Amino acid sequence: MATSDLPHALVIMGVSGSGKSTIGEALGRRLGWRFEDGDSFHPPANVAKMSAGHPLTDEDRRPWLQAIADEIARCRAAGEHVIIACSALKKAYRDILVAGHSDVRMVYLRGSRELIADRMEHRQGHFMPPGLLASQFATLEAPAAGEHPIAVSIDAPVAAIVDDILQQLNIGQRRA
Repeated sequence: MATSDLPHALVIMGVSGSGKSTIGEALGRRLGWRFEDGDSFHPPANVAKMSAGHPLTDEDRRPWLQAIADEIARCRAAGEHVIIACSALKKAYRDILVAGHSDVRMVYLRGSRELIADRMEHRQGHFMPPGLLASQFATLEAPAAGEHPIAVSIDAPVAAIVDDILQQLNIGQRRA
């Protein structure tokens, strides 16, 4: 795959606790691309709401998703590459982020509720409480084939997950 054929943006998606930031950072290091955590785009009211154990509504998510979409558009216009971790649980959310551009790809981190719950119980310093995991799975609309997702199982070491993503992008071990 030629460098010009690479996506400008990869959105690492999945429920909270699936490893979006960990995988996004590792993938960014391998590709030499900038990584952004989508959580940093949340307005303070969203963080406060989630910290209090309340799930966000679609209305709460709209400005957050638009801020991420604006960053993706900026990167595309500048010819930059970016990896952004963002739950993107519903197709409608992904449609905002992709905005019809084939050079914006979703990387779906798949994992069982049990595996993710165990990971959430052991992580520290994150505002999303484990009690909201059920609402995340209830909201999740797994990407359909027509969305051309890169789907990977999270039941593997980080390096193996990154290798799987690169293989599905037809990048292999070469640097972009």
